[in-house]
Amino acid sequence: MITRSKLAEQLREYQIKSKHDWASVSFFSSTSNLTSTRVDVVIFVIWELVILAFLVFSAVSLYFRHLKLAFILVCVTLLLLLCMKIAKKVRSARKKKRRMLLPLSM
Repeated sequence: MITRSKLAEQLREYQIKSKHDWASVSFFSSTSNLTSTRVDVVIFVIWELVILAFLVFSAVSLYFRHLKLAFILVCVTLLLLLCMKIAKKVRSARKKKRRMLLPLSM
């Protein structure tokens, strides 16, 4: 049987686990109210580095007057940015749904 003390203990354990609020060093993505795990931050920093690399490569290809290659790299960069935004929204929706499943109402 679920008692009030067990629920309070579960809530306390959950708060201890999610206490580490990692601030995202994200340049492209906005910060959200949901807590980010270390894995989320690492994944999005890697995505952002890849996007930055594509932008640098497109600038270099423009310097060497390869317009088609620069256009393709900019399109790939925009596609990656869009995928990153979608992935962040999906992850935050999953976390929000998981948070709502906790038995917090007493």
